[in-house]
Amino acid sequence: MLLRDPAAAALVREGSPADVAAVVEELLRLVAAVSVAFPRFARRATVVGGTAVAPGDVVLVSLAAAGRDPRWAGDAPDRLDPHRAPRGGHLAFGHGIHRCVGAELARLELTTVLPALLRRFPDLSLAVPPERLAFRRLSFVHGLDALPLDLGRRAR
Repeated sequence: MLLRDPAAAALVREGSPADVAAVVEELLRLVAAVSVAFPRFARRATVVGGTAVAPGDVVLVSLAAAGRDPRWAGDAPDRLDPHRAPRGGHLAFGHGIHRCVGAELARLELTTVLPALLRRFPDLSLAVPPERLAFRRLSFVHGLDALPLDLGRRAR
């Protein structure tokens, strides 16, 4: 996403730690590593979003879709906007007792590695058109099969 958004990449490369953190949170909102939460089973009859749920029914929560709800994310929820002011936190790491124990480590890694990478390789770009990127299929963990990169002329 950063390689397709030069302004966001520049903010990560040249911005303050607060700017980098804002971009990381927006990336997490848009590209949740885990797309679907663990299955849950309804304990009693209820209605969710106008759909009847019976006791014992399997309930799946799309973490990827939750981050794109316009009531929460505002206008253009599919667009990377580091200045977005959502109404509450995203669900990229889950919530409550099932929240990922590695969430803070992941944030630390992203806020450390992304600026270092973009500073080291300022001309970094995709080596293939974005539509040729292959994403994992049938996986709970979102990701690419490969990320072909061009390091740029200054890296050589």
